[in-house]
Amino acid sequence: MARRAPQNSQERTVYRRIKMAEKTVKKTKALAKSEKKILITGGTGFLGAHLVRQFLDAGAKNLRVMASSVPVWMTDSGVEAAAGSVTSREDVAAATRNVEAIFHLAGKVSFAYEGAARMNKIHVEGTRLLCEVAKENRVKNFILASSSGTSTISETPEIFDETYAQPVEILTKWAYYASKYYQEKTALRAFQDKGERLVILNPSLLLGAGDDRLSSTKVVLDFMAKKLPTTPSGGLNFVDARDAANAFLNALDKGRHGERYLLGAVNWTFGEFFGRLERLSGVRAPTLKIPKSVSVWGANFLDSVYKSVNKSMPFEASEVEMGEYFWYFDSAKAVEELNFTTREPQETLNDTIKYLRENFLGDGVFK
Repeated sequence: MARRAPQNSQERTVYRRIKMAEKTVKKTKALAKSEKKILITGGTGFLGAHLVRQFLDAGAKNLRVMASSVPVWMTDSGVEAAAGSVTSREDVAAATRNVEAIFHLAGKVSFAYEGAARMNKIHVEGTRLLCEVAKENRVKNFILASSSGTSTISETPEIFDETYAQPVEILTKWAYYASKYYQEKTALRAFQDKGERLVILNPSLLLGAGDDRLSSTKVVLDFMAKKLPTTPSGGLNFVDARDAANAFLNALDKGRHGERYLLGAVNWTFGEFFGRLERLSGVRAPTLKIPKSVSVWGANFLDSVYKSVNKSMPFEASEVEMGEYFWYFDSAKAVEELNFTTREPQETLNDTIKYLRENFLGDGVFK
């Protein structure tokens, strides 16, 4: 007997969790048979830690995490630690031995102009080295974490997908997205031999609980701390880190070679995004709106003033410019080919706010 289609948000959430549980049972049987290791670089980061947890929940006994240090909860759960950096050939060679698949999540998120060299070294040179050594060790399955920012940026609120040309002229304004774009190209050039498989996943802004380094949720923290003076005129897409991690888990055996998959939950203007945060957190959204040309010029001017007295602005000037663009897209391809599903946006925002209050602000602060 066919199931009745879910009729409301609560039913859709329950339905999504049932489907995820069914897929987990199937995945558990497959993972239990594997003897070779699954390597996750950057497995201690926001997305990586969620991916590790989901692998463990699915019954994986063969995980190896490469990071500068691996937390006790992972090693206590049977995860093998591979201390090191993707920029070190010796570390990479050791980490990729006896490996059947690599999830390459290691990276650095920074929108400061000064961070370009470091990000290029990690994202581009580190990926080139990892791909090279992985091929030497005969690893055939490579899943790369990139960003939706390599594909979906526009001055107008258009909704893009993977068939659109990548907006190189825009994305190269910012070192982070430029380095992720060239990271993709590096991996695509490396994995072209028969029998090799490269799948690229492009999540949008990752939100939810667990971002202890504030690599992605800082915009919500800054909102709650009242550090954002204006509401940008652009729009964003975000996705729950747990839902993105589940798409990565599925990409172990789903997804086509050489393809990119955009992962996002919702397209909202910053006005709507801040309005939702205001209602859920009790913190008033900034009401000031400034034309794009003025806001970008003003941010760069303030940045130069702060630097002249050896101080840092409360926010990056580049982030102001980014907020004037639209980062909208459609995830239909990932839904169809990776069984990608998303939870209600309000659940993600509530969990983000709760986590930031408990771990960074203290409950009741800035209400």
